Amino acid sequence: MAARSEVRPARDERLDLEPRIKLWVEKDGHLVLSDYRVQLLRHIAETGSLAEAAERMGLSYRRAWGKIREIERNLGLSLVHSEVGGAGGGSSHLTDDGERLVALYQRFRRRMEGDLGKEFDELFKG
Repeated sequence: MAARSEVRPARDERLDLEPRIKLWVEKDGHLVLSDYRVQLLRHIAETGSLAEAAERMGLSYRRAWGKIREIERNLGLSLVHSEVGGAGGGSSHLTDDGERLVALYQRFRRRMEGDLGKEFDELFKG
């Protein structure tokens, strides 16, 4: 059997394509971090409020809190600390572990996007 040659668009052919990647991180087969989950954690860090973070993402408070509990259960770590408030309301913030994991995931994501871009350019534009 003859070997198949690589298929590439002609060099002068412009395909307005852009690569995308969907990332997630698992622990013991359970999803623990993804763009969606990290975005929720980032909103909590930015606003100091789980309710505000949920609103920004179009989630109910209950759904957002359920996601946080699910991530924490799957990781075995506490990522969000919430304080019940009085007249002024409560607050939520990321724990040190939560801040560290958000930062690590964001670095991982940037590196993967960089590698994706290099590979894409080499294969599609090379």
